[in-house]
Amino acid sequence: MSKGASLNFREHDLTSYLKSGSTHYTGLHGVTLRNIEAVNNLSTITKTSLGPNGMNKIVVNHLEKLFISKDTATVMKELEVIHPAAKLVVLASQAQEQEAGDGTNFVVCFAGELLAQSEKLIRMGLPLTDIIHGYKKASEKAMELLQKLVVTEVTDIRNESEVTSAVKSCIASKVYGYEEFLAPLITEACISVCPKNPTAFSVDNVRSAKIPGGNVFDSKVLKGFAFVRDAEGKEKHMKNAKIAVFNCNVDQASTETKNSVVIRSSEELLNYNLSEEKAMEKEIQALADAGVNVIVSQGGFGEMALHYIDQHNMLAIKCPSKFQLLRLSKAVGASSLVKLQAPTPEELGSAASVDIEEIGDRKVVVFRQHSDVDVSGISTIIIRGATNNLMDEIERAIDDGVNAYKSLAKDARLLAGAGAVEVELYNQLSKFADETPGLEQYAIRKYAESFLVVPRLLAESAGFDASVAIANLTAAHQEGKTTFGIDLHDISGLDAKEENILDVYNTKYWGIKLATDATVSVLSVDQIIMARPSGGPKMKAPEGHWDDRE
Repeated sequence: MSKGASLNFREHDLTSYLKSGSTHYTGLHGVTLRNIEAVNNLSTITKTSLGPNGMNKIVVNHLEKLFISKDTATVMKELEVIHPAAKLVVLASQAQEQEAGDGTNFVVCFAGELLAQSEKLIRMGLPLTDIIHGYKKASEKAMELLQKLVVTEVTDIRNESEVTSAVKSCIASKVYGYEEFLAPLITEACISVCPKNPTAFSVDNVRSAKIPGGNVFDSKVLKGFAFVRDAEGKEKHMKNAKIAVFNCNVDQASTETKNSVVIRSSEELLNYNLSEEKAMEKEIQALADAGVNVIVSQGGFGEMALHYIDQHNMLAIKCPSKFQLLRLSKAVGASSLVKLQAPTPEELGSAASVDIEEIGDRKVVVFRQHSDVDVSGISTIIIRGATNNLMDEIERAIDDGVNAYKSLAKDARLLAGAGAVEVELYNQLSKFADETPGLEQYAIRKYAESFLVVPRLLAESAGFDASVAIANLTAAHQEGKTTFGIDLHDISGLDAKEENILDVYNTKYWGIKLATDATVSVLSVDQIIMARPSGGPKMKAPEGHWDDRE
């Protein structure tokens, strides 16, 4: 082989084998510590929002829409995180939102603290494999201990007082000060739509409608369905409603092809219009003969159709949203029809009354169910408030409360809140670490210390010295007071069980599991390979007027 044809076997960087623009990171300092730093920065954003005294965040998304919230699920959704390791934690928080509907901030904060503690172990020289094995072992032990720390459970999922006390803490962490009013409201809405088999409860059956004006304490529950809309015709109220729901326009049918009609005289013109009127009258008459007195359409109502609807004293309502139309059909027990025709008795829906009410300055259609109906398809919470941001935050709190009810329907166990469970887990896991041989005990001890992030943040948000507050709690727990937690008004603490500050077991279980899984996934990464983003380079914005440039 000639010298010019020889192959070059010199060692190259991995990026030389990839497309230009690709990036490659490897090594402990290049990957692991950078990933830990990224997740810590992400958790720093949400840490101050934990607990009743948590601070709000202002987030402006790519569409320049403003969000003011301390709900971590909302913040994480709108931040659009692109760092691969930080995105793993975001995905874990989204999984928590899907599984339990609450506890997303706990997942992000706990995962951030676990990685911060693992950084100390790495700098001490502990191998990553021992850290990962120690974290997995500590997680399994924490799951066992969590079952023993259950303080009470909801015996009857349809008992208002039991459910109200169980969901109150969940609501207080979002809108502190409104929990005494909102908890019974959410409980009433959930119980009214709870099926015979509580595990089949669906959060979609509790809807909310926001109407500006008044204050939060003007909010109320409607047993049925409501949405902001005025009636199309003259009728505004209907008792013992028989409802027909249409996906199509309530108007004259038009042909799919274009045709021309030749009219030779004025008499032919009058007869042509008369035939259209008779056809429309016949269709509306058929609806009236079927017993229909309320017509709901996703499309519009023609003027001629409204004329005959008013003649028959029928109520006409337009519902442009396809999703709201489906929920309405479920609430009143109607079948949605795709063609303007008389419905069969099975396709008709019913309601005790359909009324157009004025709440604030908005017209609202309210479909109320009969009082003797135990379970209606849907219940609606009317949210009132001075600003849209306040109503949005109340809506998120209601969503968390409804999800807490769903979790209770599946697993009714409750844990002591106010950081009491976390401090007890810290004590028990610290003892477990002392009993564990090998290097894994260091990882287990750091895992236990990570639980103290919750009482520490609660104490800091209340304005207390966190070290003193945690020292008081650990001392109380060593004395056997396993339900002792942070008091927002007194640094000495309180008994969370006596004060009815309770956490849903299902929320805490999934929070610990998902945060640990995300942490182990981040620590297991030793290389990051990123392809060049798709699309060409962004053009620079021209400066000044085009005519002024040379």
